[in-house]
Amino acid sequence: MNPQSAWQTQFSIETAASPEAVWALFRDVQGWPRWNAGIETIALEGPFAAGTGFVMKPPGQDAFRSVLTEVRENECFVDETRIGDLVIAVAHRIEPLSGSCTRVTYSVDARGSEAAEIGPMISADFPDVLAALAAAAEGA
Repeated sequence: MNPQSAWQTQFSIETAASPEAVWALFRDVQGWPRWNAGIETIALEGPFAAGTGFVMKPPGQDAFRSVLTEVRENECFVDETRIGDLVIAVAHRIEPLSGSCTRVTYSVDARGSEAAEIGPMISADFPDVLAALAAAAEGA
């Protein structure tokens, strides 16, 4: 298989929550399991800033390490996971809309020999995660 194969997708949701309410949930990394069922445990290795790593364990799977590659308050953060030749970047974007609404978008850019197989597995729960995130932010 071509080692440079790529796979991409994105999912969005609109919420009545403010960008700041969504961002507060993003910054509270230890709290992610409360609204993301795909996380059993997570540990941030420093401040919520570019260059900081974290170790996340999905239910029933091995833990893996990711690094925050971009962090822009109330706008977005991007994390990157490397497993062998596979590189998976997940962007979490917050966009204020007119009418006091906010759009939250998760996008995946997977590159490497197993990108087309792993990408869909990683992003399969994103609609549910976004719905739970929006509900948590609206209740904040």
